[in-house]
Amino acid sequence: QVQLVQSGGGSVQAGGSLRLSCAASGNTGSTSYLGWFRLAAGKDLEWVSTIDTHNGPTNYSDSVKGRFTVSQDNAKHTVYLQMNSLKPEDTAMYYCAVNLYGGPWDQPRSYQYWGQGTQVTVSS
Repeated sequence: QVQLVQSGGGSVQAGGSLRLSCAASGNTGSTSYLGWFRLAAGKDLEWVSTIDTHNGPTNYSDSVKGRFTVSQDNAKHTVYLQMNSLKPEDTAMYYCAVNLYGGPWDQPRSYQYWGQGTQVTVSS
């Protein structure tokens, strides 16, 4: 099993920055892909980004490409989502999740373990 604990988030004005953290524990050696999703009020769960934790590529949705950056600290088993140039439409609950087996990395059903979520609010 893998446990994910999220931190970071908060409230910021448009144009500002925030960084989210997702710390993994448990069977972290099996982690293949770590994804970020967000859930805004009245909308479906939206894929944001996925990193191949074995030093593979990182993919981003078009809505965040160029503004968000994912990085990882292998020693700390932690993945970060750096969010710059934030917009009000980025307001959502953000979740990290682990995908152990592959499959479509932009689909929530591919992920087996989820963090508790952290709120990001961007005011105009």
